[in-house]
Amino acid sequence: MTTAPLTAYPEHTTMKTIAIEEHWNSAPIREALDRLPHATRDESVAFNAMGDTQTRLEDIGQGRIEAMDAAGIDIAILSVVTPATQPLPAPEAIALAREANDEATDAVRSHPDRFRAFATLPTSDPQAAAAELERCATRLGHVGAMVHGRSGSRTLDDPAYDDLFATAARHHQPIFIHPQIASNELREAAYRGLDPQVELGLATFGWGWHMDTGLAALRLILSGTFDRHPGLQLVLGHWGEMLLFWMDRADSLSNVAGHLQRRVADYIKTNIHITSSGMLQERLLRHTLDFTSAGKVLFSTDYPFHRPDAAAVGQFLDAIPDPADRAKIAYGNAEALFHLAKAPE
Repeated sequence: MTTAPLTAYPEHTTMKTIAIEEHWNSAPIREALDRLPHATRDESVAFNAMGDTQTRLEDIGQGRIEAMDAAGIDIAILSVVTPATQPLPAPEAIALAREANDEATDAVRSHPDRFRAFATLPTSDPQAAAAELERCATRLGHVGAMVHGRSGSRTLDDPAYDDLFATAARHHQPIFIHPQIASNELREAAYRGLDPQVELGLATFGWGWHMDTGLAALRLILSGTFDRHPGLQLVLGHWGEMLLFWMDRADSLSNVAGHLQRRVADYIKTNIHITSSGMLQERLLRHTLDFTSAGKVLFSTDYPFHRPDAAAVGQFLDAIPDPADRAKIAYGNAEALFHLAKAPE
């Protein structure tokens, strides 16, 4: 797609739309996170309880479908909201992830024309996470997995997760890296000293979430993950979590990472997909297309934290001048990446 100015068409053209970052939560996971001691809690869970958000998160039935209809969304890929089971002790995380994946499967089977699901993984136990992804891919029909960066102090590029990425590549399960709050150590060093509400916002939606996630993806590239698993595909929300916007400088790391088979920018363009996460600004799309192709861009609303109506979704999609690119971004890329033509099992 060219990067010429996007011009909105006067009328919305109805088009199939697939949204891939549509959050839900299981009540047992919510309750387990609420029981964690303060030192290990993710303070951003407070956002999940604002207004009617918690009710919307825990509805993966008719209420969710009505919200999709209001936004003009045909298919939503369900994903457990951050931080999912990742802060929990391994035995509890394993049991709750399995239960959540079974619950999501039931929702997909009840509404096979409207829902698919990402696996929730107990990453506090890397081998159990790989085994659960295998189960979700081969027995439950999940179309990928969502992870939330590090578990404790263990980053995603830790060798302990190599089996997880091998499993993902083998079963063609894209891994969506979703933001989570920065570690307590980093928060003390970089995010403290302000009003408590400002501190939390700075460490999450205002900056920290996105820097943490972009760094996780960059570390996976630099550690050779895609050389070991060339078929592995990642997804980043929020227009690439800063990574695309700094890609020229990140690519200069290729000059010191002599062990890599390709340049950093090449991995970003071929192994990473970018989604809108409800930020339906044309200028962000234009910038994204300066650094990657229309074939790597996906649509999402980041429900229920963003709830654009059908007019806003239509205006955003109609502003893409090339009809072929519009179809790719609205639904075609998602169908291809997540193999959505296959009926849920």
